[in-house]
Amino acid sequence: MLEKLMLAQAQECFFEKVIAGGKPPALCSKVARQVGVFYEEAYAALCAPPLSQHFDRTWVSHVQLKAAQFYADACYRFSLDLHQQEEIAQEIARLKIGMNALADAKKAAKGVAAPLLDSVNKLESNMKTNLDRAMKENNSVYLMRVPEAGTLGALPAASLVKSTSLAEVLDASNERLFSSLVPDGSMKALSKYTEMVDDIIRTQAEKLQQSSEITRVRLKEMDLPDSILSLEGNVSIPADLKEDVEAVQISGGPAGLEAELQQLRDLNRVNQELLVQTEEMLQKEASEDAQFRTQFGSRWTRPQSSTLTKNIQDRLNLFAGNLKKAAASDALIERDVKESYPLMSILDRRPIESALPSISRPIMSLDGNEDAIVGALKQSLRQLESLGAQRAGLEDHLKEMKRKDDILPKLMAGVGAHDDLFRKEIAKYDPICAEIADNIVAQEQLLLQIQEQNAQFAAVFNLDDYKVARERCYKQIAAAVAKYQAIKKNMNDGLNFYVSLQDATGKIQQQCSDFIMTRNIQCREMIEDVQRKLAGFNLSSSSHNTNTPRSSSVPPDQHSPSPPPHAPHAQSSYGAPPGGDPRPVYSQPESRPPYSQPYPTYGAPPQQPPYGAAHPGQYQQHPQQHQPPPGHDYGQPAYPGWRGPYYNGQQPQPQQPGPYPQAPYSAPGAYPHHQSNYYRPQ
Repeated sequence: MLEKLMLAQAQECFFEKVIAGGKPPALCSKVARQVGVFYEEAYAALCAPPLSQHFDRTWVSHVQLKAAQFYADACYRFSLDLHQQEEIAQEIARLKIGMNALADAKKAAKGVAAPLLDSVNKLESNMKTNLDRAMKENNSVYLMRVPEAGTLGALPAASLVKSTSLAEVLDASNERLFSSLVPDGSMKALSKYTEMVDDIIRTQAEKLQQSSEITRVRLKEMDLPDSILSLEGNVSIPADLKEDVEAVQISGGPAGLEAELQQLRDLNRVNQELLVQTEEMLQKEASEDAQFRTQFGSRWTRPQSSTLTKNIQDRLNLFAGNLKKAAASDALIERDVKESYPLMSILDRRPIESALPSISRPIMSLDGNEDAIVGALKQSLRQLESLGAQRAGLEDHLKEMKRKDDILPKLMAGVGAHDDLFRKEIAKYDPICAEIADNIVAQEQLLLQIQEQNAQFAAVFNLDDYKVARERCYKQIAAAVAKYQAIKKNMNDGLNFYVSLQDATGKIQQQCSDFIMTRNIQCREMIEDVQRKLAGFNLSSSSHNTNTPRSSSVPPDQHSPSPPPHAPHAQSSYGAPPGGDPRPVYSQPESRPPYSQPYPTYGAPPQQPPYGAAHPGQYQQHPQQHQPPPGHDYGQPAYPGWRGPYYNGQQPQPQQPGPYPQAPYSAPGAYPHHQSNYYRPQ
């Protein structure tokens, strides 16, 4: 019983694994069915004598419900596969069989743990949901006959676990249970011998490493093998300097600085235009306010524009001053680029090694032995490389000898002192130590030979001048990289400055647009109020003249006709100065179309038209009044928030052709908080 129970639990672990791995429903059904089979076998053993008389009922109920759960889970997973194959009738039958098994097991389960009941209830809920869906689809679409439970075959199962024989588990014939037990004296002797071997290996390894380091330093002093490679055209530069040059070339190199300078110019122009547009908006609104104040005198009671826009004007002045300083910084950068371009132009060479000098053969040779000198030097370098490879092999051989060196059986077999044994065992390391010593001596002799050959090579090919020219080129490249990085940093500061300023100016321009809209609404309301007051005054004067008593001594028909009520002479518009053009002053001129040039693609939004004062006739009911021509704008918005073409009362000047550049960076914040060493206001 316990064997079947443990097999069921092990198979259940595999079931959880395949579910977590998202395996196909058919495979999950097979694994779940085998879990149920193991639990059914354990349940049968519990219910049969003699175990039925000795186990608590909760054991039986738990195993019974687990068997039903995994049988139902197998039906549920199998039904998912049937649904994918559109076998709706069999899906319904399998779901019903699984739900009936769960219902029967739950009736007989007594004292089962709550987590198991929760798991069973969740499975039953999922099966009921799928059953309702399948029956609805079958009744409306498929119309298939649901087969009887007895006509369906058994669910397939797949076992992933098996029992291990106890005889195999308890077999100790292959075990050496006491192999690690060593007498104390033998263990101490082994420790002493191990220390002696470790000392030999450590000493020889240090000699090998020291010899390799000496070779590296001596070759570097002689500039080998770089000088040979340079003679063959394979020059190189230090790795750190090469990385810096590659970074410069990836970012565009000195040749790409002109494009970034043009970007700075374009951004400066765009910011300048935004400031000018914002200033013109405020000036136009102030001039309108002054014109109405002159026309209506004391009846024009709203505050003056200059008092309301002082803070905005101060910020615009600050922006303009910083923009002027930025333009001066841009000029310094541009001059620095022009002056430093001859130095930085070396960074445009690809590959950068092509800018380095190379060793050339002498123009005239007295004895013609240049090739022999170079060949002998190359041969010596190859021999030196072979000695280095031999040293690496010797070091590996030492480590392998130590790994295989086991004298414990000899120590346990012997009695008394082990000094003779130690000397005999240590002696087997003498040959490899002698090989190491010979390798080091051969290397010293070869280095002396290479030194003499290199002196001849340097004299024939004038290596001293080559080294001086190469070092000079290295310094030029390093200086060019440093200069490029400094200029690039200043340009990035400038780009960030302009983007931040553009964002801040755009916000100020939007504030100005909102302010002008509010002022235009106030203007319109004040004009209407003045018109109502004037109309009331005229009616009052007419009524007063009509009710004046006539002289009783004069017959009514002899009286001179009473003058009509005082009709004021035709007034000019309240939005225009007296005697001026009868058109509304602040409406769009008929002969002047709105701007055809688009606004910059980044920066402040287009400016809205002011709401200016309307013509008095605009607020009177005179159907016979002439209609304005198409496109005529009285300064009123088509709807709230509308932004029309900006009109400043003058013929617009043609703008610079060509599109405005796109902002290269997104501004992290408003300009006034931007920090930059190069663009810091003085």
